[in-house]
Amino acid sequence: MTQDLTPTPESTQPKMCDSCAGVQQNWRRARGHPELMQGTHRTVAHKHGQVTITRYQCERCGTVWDYENNKVNRHAGWSVVGG
Repeated sequence: MTQDLTPTPESTQPKMCDSCAGVQQNWRRARGHPELMQGTHRTVAHKHGQVTITRYQCERCGTVWDYENNKVNRHAGWSVVGG
């Protein structure tokens, strides 16, 4: 089952936990952490082909993440939504 995870406005967003702070952003194949709950998937068309982006939310601190699965761009990967 997937959930639609929408980012929390910055003024009410809690501080990022140590596990989230340790996630390497913008690097393909970087690992997330066990408390990231998977949400929705979407497909985006790029000039080199289709890319899947999956949304996650940390169960501990509430930080919302997108993971871009793009084999052409090694700087794709984890990114904080709205941050």
